[in-house]
Amino acid sequence: MALTEYSDELPGGRHWSMRLRRGVALELTDILGGGNVATLMYNAENPLERLNLPDTLKCQHTFKINQGHCLYSDMGRILCSVIADDCGWHDATSGTCDSALVAGKWGSTSYQNESNEFVRNGRDSFLIELAKYGLGARDLVANMNWFSRVEADTDGALTLADPGAVKAGAKVVLRFEMDTIVALHTCPHPFNDESVYPRKPIGYRLFTVPPPAADDPCRILCEENRRGFQNNEIYYLGG
Repeated sequence: MALTEYSDELPGGRHWSMRLRRGVALELTDILGGGNVATLMYNAENPLERLNLPDTLKCQHTFKINQGHCLYSDMGRILCSVIADDCGWHDATSGTCDSALVAGKWGSTSYQNESNEFVRNGRDSFLIELAKYGLGARDLVANMNWFSRVEADTDGALTLADPGAVKAGAKVVLRFEMDTIVALHTCPHPFNDESVYPRKPIGYRLFTVPPPAADDPCRILCEENRRGFQNNEIYYLGG
């Protein structure tokens, strides 16, 4: 019998990746609240095509990502659609933490001293996962931060909203519209200023979903999304 669903939990401060097929949904759950899931995406058939967040925000006229939005590649195709969301606001502008930032806020440790509990940073976590697909530092692009809300003040300064703004058990569901390499980590958001290195676990579930209908909310959100879905259909024409 074919497997149609799989679920697991990723501890805080860890990383993971997988090739997700078109027609599979990824449900992420912020188990304790205040978590962060940083994510990169690449066309599994041609990793030179990858997530483009500036275009994603521009063509949907938004600063945040939530239900109904799509994540675009740099070739005008849709990698995934947000088909459910408890939060209403996910950060697409702030990037990820690196070793210097993490060391400056929480110090540095090593595997030799701390085993699997050593303090990880987002950039190195991404690089470890990307290496599994023949990708490296030159392939790093702007990443999504699920469950993190970043706000701008009147001077344009960005801050992370109170981590308690996202309640325990909040979910976001991504439907993949292309075969996609997904790399993610649960290291802290770069604007997180908690005194202790946050280790917030994230649950994930994979399951199959029907293809988007003609009146799918993500497809009809705006005219650009209609064109994005059409670009996908042309890409997969005949197979």
